[in-house]
Amino acid sequence: MTKKNRSQKIGRHFFTQITLGLLVVFQLHAYVLETKGLPVYEAKIVLAYGINGFLAVVVFLGLFLLRKKHKDQLGFLFMFGSVLKFAFFFIFFNTSYKADGVVTSAEFMAFFIPYGFSLFTETLWLVKLLNLPEKEE
Repeated sequence: MTKKNRSQKIGRHFFTQITLGLLVVFQLHAYVLETKGLPVYEAKIVLAYGINGFLAVVVFLGLFLLRKKHKDQLGFLFMFGSVLKFAFFFIFFNTSYKADGVVTSAEFMAFFIPYGFSLFTETLWLVKLLNLPEKEE
């Protein structure tokens, strides 16, 4: 199998895992909220999962496309992706979470559970992508 096919396969697997994984994690998250008697669709939970999934795909795709040209800077670009996610958190979530003066654990978890899953998945698949032999690139 050529590097192009292997790297494309990694890209497809990443996209599949981030999409299906976030759906499963969301269902588990919603189940836990429901069993605790907490509102499921408050704290912008759907938006949080959507934005984290979208940004994970954007960051992964950017690194995928830049992996040959800027191989030495990929770590910095990956960290920039995390900064971008936190910027989205402060723009879209933090102000509404702090509107009542308190950020509840449900609000915190609504953003950081999908963030953590996305970060773990991105890291896992980027390591697999970057560990492909260069001669096949």
